[in-house]
Order: sequence, then C-alpha cells, then structure tokens
Amino acid sequence: MLVWVSVHIMDTTMQRPQFIPRLLCLTLLAVTLPVATPVFAQNPLPSLGDRISGTVSLDQEYQMGQQFLTQLRRSAPTIPDALLNTYLENVTYKLAARSQLQDKRLSFVIIDSQEINAFAAPGGIIGVNTGLFLNARTEDEFASVMGHEIAHVSQRHFARGVDEAQAGRVGQMAGLLASVLIMATSDAGHGAAALSGIQGLGMDNQLRFSRSNEQEADRIGHDTMYAAGFDPAAQARMYEQLLAANRFGRRPPEFLLTHPLTESRIAESRARAMRFPPRDYSPNLEYQIMRARVVGHYSEDKPALIADIQQRLQESSSDFTRDANRYALAVAFYENEQFAEATFTLSPLLEKYPNQISLVVTQAEIYTEENEPARAMDFLRRHLEINPGNHPLTMAYVDALMEARSYTEAAEMMEEHSRRRSNDHHLWYQMAETWGQAGNISKVHQSRAEYFILVGDFSNAREQLQFALRIESENGSGPAEEARLRQKIREVEERQRELSG
Repeated sequence: MLVWVSVHIMDTTMQRPQFIPRLLCLTLLAVTLPVATPVFAQNPLPSLGDRISGTVSLDQEYQMGQQFLTQLRRSAPTIPDALLNTYLENVTYKLAARSQLQDKRLSFVIIDSQEINAFAAPGGIIGVNTGLFLNARTEDEFASVMGHEIAHVSQRHFARGVDEAQAGRVGQMAGLLASVLIMATSDAGHGAAALSGIQGLGMDNQLRFSRSNEQEADRIGHDTMYAAGFDPAAQARMYEQLLAANRFGRRPPEFLLTHPLTESRIAESRARAMRFPPRDYSPNLEYQIMRARVVGHYSEDKPALIADIQQRLQESSSDFTRDANRYALAVAFYENEQFAEATFTLSPLLEKYPNQISLVVTQAEIYTEENEPARAMDFLRRHLEINPGNHPLTMAYVDALMEARSYTEAAEMMEEHSRRRSNDHHLWYQMAETWGQAGNISKVHQSRAEYFILVGDFSNAREQLQFALRIESENGSGPAEEARLRQKIREVEERQRELSG
C-alpha cells in the first residue's frame, strides 16, 4: 500500500528506475502500444463444441486473451499493490464460482487511473481502474460492475461479435481486443490517436457492445451477484452514479464509452432487482479498507484529508462506519508521514480484528516506512506462519527485508513466491531489482527475462537469458544449469516464431 512508488519502464534495457517515495504502490508505465492491430498466433486449435466454436474456440479465446494481457501490461500504468490485487481476485473468483463461465482461468489487472472504468476481454481477462474503487461506495456496487464484466466473458460477446460479422474471423477478434486495449489505457491523447487509426480500419463501431449484449450482461450479472451473496439492487445504484457523472463532466467516464447507459436501462435493472427474494445484506469493511487506500493515494491535500476524516469519525453513527473511518484516518496519517498517529489510530482495529490480513499488512507497512523493519518483520512472522504463501503478507515482509538491506533474503523469498505467482510481472520486476542490490547479476538477467516474457518482449527476454548463460558458463556453474538456460532460450525463440509467423 502506502509506499505507492512510481517506476517508469520507458526503455527495454530495464535500467535502474528512479524511485519516487510515497503513495500506495508501484506503478509500471511502459511504452504505449502502437495503433496497429495486434498480431496473434494463428495455430489451429480444437473446437470445444460450444455455440461459437465454428468461429473462435474457447482455447483460441484464452490464447488471444493472454496475448492481449501482455500488450496491456506494456501499454498501461498498472498497480501491483498486493492487497488491492488480492481483493480484486477474491471478489471476482467469488462471483465467477456462481457464474456461467465455462473456463474459469482468470487474469487480473488494475490500471492506475481515476477514470471510472472496468473491462473484460476474451480468455478471462478482467481489468478495473482505481477510479472504480473511488466511485463505487460499497462492495455491492463494486461487485455489480464485476458481475457485469464476467457476464460479457461467460456469454462470449467478443466471439459472438466475430461470428455475427461473418468476416474477419480471428483477425476481427484481434481488432476487438485492440479496441479494449485503447479504452483500458485511459489516456485521452493516446486514445484519440488510436481511435482515429481504428476508425480508418472500419472498427469504430466495435468499441461498444451491442444493446442486446449489454442487456444480457446486466441480466446475467444480476443473477451472478445474487447467487454470490451480493445485493442485486446495487447495480441500479451504481449505474445512477455513472449516469450522474456523465451529466456533469466534460467527458463521459471511460466505462460509458463501451457500456452506454440510459434511464430505461437503469429502470430495468431496478425492476429486475425487486424480483429477487429479499435478504439482509451487511456492509463489508474489507472493501472500505481498499477504497481508503486508493483515496489516500490520490489525495493531493493530505492535511485537509485528515481533517475531513476526523470530522467523519466523530460523526460516525455505527460501529461499521466508525471502523471504516478509523482505518481511513490511519491511512491519511500515514500518507502525511505522521507514523505515530497512524499506529495509534490503527491500534483499536487491530485489537478488534487481530488476524485481518489487510490491517496486519498496513501496520507492517507503517513500521517499515518509519524505518523500523525489524519490528515489521516480527509483526508479520506469526501471521505468515498461519498463512504461508499469502501474497500481501509475503510482499510486506519482502519490503521490510529490503528496508533492512537484507537483499539476498528478500530476493530468495520472492523467488520462492514466484512459484505460486509465476505470471506476476510486478513480482519479476521487483525481483530483478533486488537481485541487483544483492549482487547476483545472473539472477538479475534471469528475472528480467521472465518479466520481458510476461510483457511480450521476447527479443529482450532472449538477450537477458543469453547474458545469464554467459555468466553461468564463466562461473563454471555446471552442465545442468547451462542446459536449463539453453532450453529456456529455445522456448523463448519458439514463442517468438509463433507470434511472428
């Protein structure tokens, strides 16, 4: 969280970036993808016998989605904050388990942008902007958007668009993915240029789902929400907020550019929600914790934020609002570098919820930032014993190790963690930096190679592996290690040939 460092990866040599302290996490800003339609592997894949398989199979969708994801990682500023990403994963998997998804292999990305946006791409790619956390006031509202996006994937609206077009086939799918990528980057300048290029290809009408697709996603998303235990009435409330934002803004929210809203659509959502059997729905503190982290990050006037939350805390009318405001105040104090006040404010919450991982991680982050890494590690150790391999706890411990300059131990811990999160490009980037601090240059190159593979830069991945192979050969590491690296180089070369062929 709270140490949201900004790292700009603007060249592919991965020179050591400039670290800008403060803020909630590490933002990766890479080279913007060109306007041209992306190239996807055209390998023949088996039909799975579903209604769209005549055009695009589920396996083809998955492979194209993964290629889209590599381009998105290179084209948009993404957020690796472990708590935020884990929360998004947990909520989405909870919804997916009760959805109509056939293929539940999901990948997630959070874009660093205050624009309201969420998107889905074939192959289970789910993305949100941090602006969604800012504007969805409750977890139910947040879940309403995620349920809608999961419905787009489960109903295979991209593939159906290709099927209905009866032209372009898989190439048309690639163009649709390029459209999603443009909208996901939320950069007005790049978006305008890219839109112009796509319009020249006759793709402008593909930026929107059809009206029937949107209605279907609303309906199925509603069913999924209710089955997963979320309040279906939140969908209409969220849509009302989005429509209000469109009325008073110079430019509509990104979400509305691909998901057009009308008063009648909101009325339909409200009427449909009333048909579900009544339930009691409780507010979720974990969501308010995530939201407070994002609010604290974007706030430009930290003292004013503190004053505002202090007032809200005094006016809290329930235990829930008091807890939510207390956490938000702890974050505001932290952002203003008032670490003692942050710890004091957080303390009652830790006493009340001693095993809530988000609170534990927050306290550890405060200790680390105020230059008490040993205290942070002591605080985290018991919780890691209870929750081995937990992503937020692990990364908080790694941060403390790095603050203590225990670089080798931090890198080794990340290397072990990468076995569980091999597709986490943020993890590989940080690992390369940490191996550099530890002085293990071969490991630097190998970690960089993994990072480049995940962002689709196979030329640089191959070069990094060759550097590592040369070092291992000179150091006499043995035939087994050299053989492993040569095999990895061959795999990278093969993937490069597949994408260019």
